[in-house]
Amino acid sequence: MSTKESKLGFVVAGLLLGILMASMDNTIVVTAMPTIVGDLGGLENFVWVVSAYMVAEMAGMPIFGKLSDMYGRKRFFIMGLILFMAGSILCGTAESITQLSIYRAIQGVGGGALVPIAFTIMFDLFPPERRGKMGGLFGAVFGLSSIFGPLLGAYITDHISWHWIFYINLPLGILSFIFVLVFYKESPIHQRQSIDWWGAVMLIGAVVCLMFALELGGQKYDWNSSTILSLFAGFAVLFLIFLIVETKAKDPIISFTMFRERLFAGSTLVGLFYGAAFMAATVYIPIFVQGVYGGSATNSGLILLPMMLGSVVTAQVGGFLTTRLSYRNIMFLSGVILIAGILLLSTLTVDTSRWILTLYMVIIGFGVGFSFSVLSMAAIHPFGVQQRGSATSTSNFIRSLGMTIGITIFGTIQRNSFKGNLEDAFAGMGAMPKGGFGDSRALLQEQARSHIPPQILDKITEALSSSIVHTFTWALVPAGLAFLLIFTMGKERMVLKKESGS
Repeated sequence: MSTKESKLGFVVAGLLLGILMASMDNTIVVTAMPTIVGDLGGLENFVWVVSAYMVAEMAGMPIFGKLSDMYGRKRFFIMGLILFMAGSILCGTAESITQLSIYRAIQGVGGGALVPIAFTIMFDLFPPERRGKMGGLFGAVFGLSSIFGPLLGAYITDHISWHWIFYINLPLGILSFIFVLVFYKESPIHQRQSIDWWGAVMLIGAVVCLMFALELGGQKYDWNSSTILSLFAGFAVLFLIFLIVETKAKDPIISFTMFRERLFAGSTLVGLFYGAAFMAATVYIPIFVQGVYGGSATNSGLILLPMMLGSVVTAQVGGFLTTRLSYRNIMFLSGVILIAGILLLSTLTVDTSRWILTLYMVIIGFGVGFSFSVLSMAAIHPFGVQQRGSATSTSNFIRSLGMTIGITIFGTIQRNSFKGNLEDAFAGMGAMPKGGFGDSRALLQEQARSHIPPQILDKITEALSSSIVHTFTWALVPAGLAFLLIFTMGKERMVLKKESGS
């Protein structure tokens, strides 16, 4: 292996470690949240822990993408690593939910730089004939982290301490920092542009209002309360101002001219709905396993391994196929498989065997895996070096937005369905059983389940199963919309030719 190839290998390893660390973090934390809340208290405010990270990450993606086009990828990737590790250290020392939420926001800002810039650096480093293979590898790591996170989070929480779900980031981040700092040599030539600070402020404000409205609506506040209506109104006003500002800015944070490229617009919108559909499966399959079959958090995480393996396989296959088939045709196959998988999940019952559920998960993994590599490569495809950072970060931002909004909406659907099912199940008994079974987390503790009378447990389990299946049925909506949008992607595929000006 030549010295140049050896250096490239270290750079790729550093980028992959950064992606693994940032994309896995939120799923690890979600798994550990019941334990964290039990330790720190603040059950009524725990949603801020997840929301603070997601909002900061999504707001940071398009900003860092733009800055990396202007001043270079390396400095902002390194900055993202430092912020993420600093936030991780602080999170591990948090003594209250409020502190943890603030520290998670610091983590989120760093995470907003890592994933989109890593994909952009990969596209800069490798010629077209090697991008398919590398895109498949990057997509496989992203898919791996999405499903391996809950398992790792459950194991660390059960056997070590929840503090270590944050400290585990440090060795990964330090290795990534060293590899990228020492071995990545980028071109010193960059396009100087003005920074659209007004657009950035309006974008962050709009996202914050929307996320908090969706998180708090129907839980802490009624949907028609003045607080929730004000948050939605704030989102509408700030987003409208953002649109106006972006049309007038010399160098906007999100350039709407990019959406004139059919492939970029189509792939980005497909990613929006793919993110929502995939999160429904990722979040509610473990709850089904733990709440219906019974078992520890670690055992419920283990059953996600087939989905992980399926997504890793097709992420690699999708990357290889980009030089042989159009992005649209690959995603057409992906969409068919994904819809079939979600349709099968909507047929689950309390009597469904584990091997049948495992088969369904493999199908879901096969369907979604293509998107991890293909959609990211399709989003960058129409643009030159100076716009790739913005294109990648905008695409990732919209996909993350779909994931966050999707899981919030599905959470509302599942919670309301579960409550209604319980009321129907215990209607003849005159009153609901005591013990807080209206929260599905009550079924996720083995010790708590053992104290529930069998006849009561059966009714609650059936109610939970039906509510999750009902949620999977609704997940067909974003999966179907994504499938329809695949046809807008055009016929482009990876062309093996030397680029000009890169």
